[in-house]
Amino acid sequence: MDIARRLGVTHVTVIKTVARLARSGLVVTRPYRSIFLTDEGRRLATAAKRRHEIVVRFLLALGVSREIAEADAEGIEHHVSAETLAAFERFCGPPSTSNPA
Repeated sequence: MDIARRLGVTHVTVIKTVARLARSGLVVTRPYRSIFLTDEGRRLATAAKRRHEIVVRFLLALGVSREIAEADAEGIEHHVSAETLAAFERFCGPPSTSNPA
């Protein structure tokens, strides 16, 4: 599977994760076809990407290298409160993009 190879996980992990996302109404799957985000999945992906970009911008403003900022943001963005995220954004300004990759 391309997803498994790209993420460095097993195909079983991908199958279980995609099934969980489908049960949650975040993706739609078709046999032998791509995986498609639902409207709710797209909304969640956009919000997650925006959180990530805000944290990265804040870390870069502190002088952290891009490589480390990207890696650290992966953990921070899942635990930072809405209040702290808003403070990061006030400090750095809003991210330039808000569409999921």
